[in-house]
Amino acid sequence: MKSLARFAVTKRWFVIALWLVVAVGINVTAGALGNHYSNSFQLPKTNSTLALELIKSAHSSQVTAGESDQIVFQTTTGTVADQQSTIDPVLAKIRALPGVASVIAPYDPTARGQVSPDGTIAFAVVNFKSAANLIPAASITALIKDATTLRGANLAVSEGGDAIANATQPKGSPGEGIGLLATAIVLIVAFGSLMAMLLPLGVALFAIAIASAATTLLSHVVSIAQFAPILGSLIGLGVGIDYALFIVTRTRQNLQQGMNVEDAIVSSINTSGRAVMFAGATVCVALLGMLALGFGFLSGLGVAASTTVVITMLAAVTLLPALLAFWKTTILSRRERRALAANGPALAEQDGGWQRWAELVAKRPKSFSLAALVAIALFAAPVLSLQLGLSDAGSNPAGSTTRVAYDTLAKGFGAGSNGPLEIVGKVTNASDRTAMATLSANLSTNSNVAFASPPFPLSATVELIKVVPKSAPQAKATDDLITAIRTTYVPAVTAQSHTAIYVGGATAIGMDFASKLDSKIPLFLVIIVVLGSLLLMIAFRSLLIPLTAAFMNLLAVAASFGLVVAVFQWGWGSSLIGSGAGPVEAYLPIIMIAILFGLSMDYQVFLVSRMHEEWSHTKDNELAIVRGQAYTGRIITAAAFIMVCVFFSFAVGGQRIIAEFGIGLGGAVLIDAFVIRTVLVPSLMHYFGKANWWMPAWLDRVIPNVALEAGE
Repeated sequence: MKSLARFAVTKRWFVIALWLVVAVGINVTAGALGNHYSNSFQLPKTNSTLALELIKSAHSSQVTAGESDQIVFQTTTGTVADQQSTIDPVLAKIRALPGVASVIAPYDPTARGQVSPDGTIAFAVVNFKSAANLIPAASITALIKDATTLRGANLAVSEGGDAIANATQPKGSPGEGIGLLATAIVLIVAFGSLMAMLLPLGVALFAIAIASAATTLLSHVVSIAQFAPILGSLIGLGVGIDYALFIVTRTRQNLQQGMNVEDAIVSSINTSGRAVMFAGATVCVALLGMLALGFGFLSGLGVAASTTVVITMLAAVTLLPALLAFWKTTILSRRERRALAANGPALAEQDGGWQRWAELVAKRPKSFSLAALVAIALFAAPVLSLQLGLSDAGSNPAGSTTRVAYDTLAKGFGAGSNGPLEIVGKVTNASDRTAMATLSANLSTNSNVAFASPPFPLSATVELIKVVPKSAPQAKATDDLITAIRTTYVPAVTAQSHTAIYVGGATAIGMDFASKLDSKIPLFLVIIVVLGSLLLMIAFRSLLIPLTAAFMNLLAVAASFGLVVAVFQWGWGSSLIGSGAGPVEAYLPIIMIAILFGLSMDYQVFLVSRMHEEWSHTKDNELAIVRGQAYTGRIITAAAFIMVCVFFSFAVGGQRIIAEFGIGLGGAVLIDAFVIRTVLVPSLMHYFGKANWWMPAWLDRVIPNVALEAGE
């Protein structure tokens, strides 16, 4: 690390020029090639995907391989039929738009149940030629514009569907600027220097610009979700500012202790820079652990996010020292520069307030441990009612066109109309057809079924029954109905015929997706806990510290999920951030676990590495813990506060999934830094005593030696 740091300082013009060339080159290339983001995912051999395959095999004119959206009409007086002469010409214009395969008007002969019983609500179905993310943006914009012209005093018009949602949802995160402003304020207060504030912020933003372009290029190679760039920015800003902050802080301390500029920078990279590299590696290990789950959807997110972390980490240990060499002593405040000139070097001192707090924790470790565990348990309690699923337009902000369309359809056709079930059967003989007819009749008697259509043919060998539940797509009662159909109703009618019958539709696909991912969480936890513990064991030559860290990380995850459930599932305050209540996204737990384990390891590394330095010098456990906490408490909490500002800013006015990440990650960091790392970890380490640093001699000889305090 010393050689790398000295090269970055002495060859700073070359290092900065190289980073600029990389930034320009990768952004120009990404701009020329464009992106290939996709929210598609594969669920082989699930009941719902078998249903989808059977539908596609029918090649029926009723089925389109592309996206299907709706234009919803509601009259205040009379019926929608009264407006047909006004509606039809506009639908004809929409039929002619590029990318539109067909438009089925409410009163077309091919329409199926597109008019409410009282005639006041109806919808047209717009079938596109391709998936939602591949539809030309101009077509969606034109569709919305044309549909809007129909609105009048007696006719309300709204649009729903994935393509409409993609076009109308906020791009990026409107609150991101507020988060950056809050970050700048925290940095200027912490350092008292404009230059010291600009460096962490500037390096992080520069790295994210490169990482975003890299993610765009990666989308041509691996399947990456459309929200990956925003998620990458969220993670990159958080860790990028933190990594730069720790290095700048150590450089400032070195300058105040009398080192010249070059030595101060080299020493900070050789100490804090090592911790940054190690912390970044733990984040990447956690993120790349998603590859072991076998979901291309998650693998792409893991690769994209870890790429962002790697770029921010490299920028922190190469670009930052080069810039620090130009900034020189201006990263100190004027008061600090005057004091250094007048009084000479100052000894490294612990923060007075944190010194007193560390000593207080040392005196009552049991009491503080218990208090911290109770606080975490209160935050984590809601996780016991966690409901996973794929949120639909019912969770969109009130007043958005997709939410209005969703609510209007529910009013006219029942709550379940927004997520009808598609029961598909392969029929080859009279016995199969009898089984499908009997199934339809039996389902009509179910208390949670509003409507079950008679079987209608999609082809000579495929029949479809449409079932509209009384409950909403996101309701648990709908999941129970799907389970009952698969485990009770279908076996009852196929006992003799052995007809292949599957339950599909968007709601069933979401349920199967959630179930598959839920079953992978235990394996994923084992993978990242083992890998993270091995890394910490190598770094700190200890068995107990990695085990304690793993337990702390699990507590942070539980508290984070509890907060997400309370806000997004229970709806506590969700309207304040422009979201509605609904299930937690099925893929959020695994991604959150990966990110949180990485971020929690960051704070564990920065805190315990300083304790380990003191232990190596003094062999006094209590003194090492007190000094380590006193030295790092202020900077860790300042860094955490910055990360909380960044994460929470992404929760305001953006996409629901990004808001879930923002609230979950921000809450987790808040609890992690201000409860776990400043109270629970040091109090437990005081309680464990010298056992913190014990490792069997045979294991100590086997594992590699990676000293984070090298060069001190």
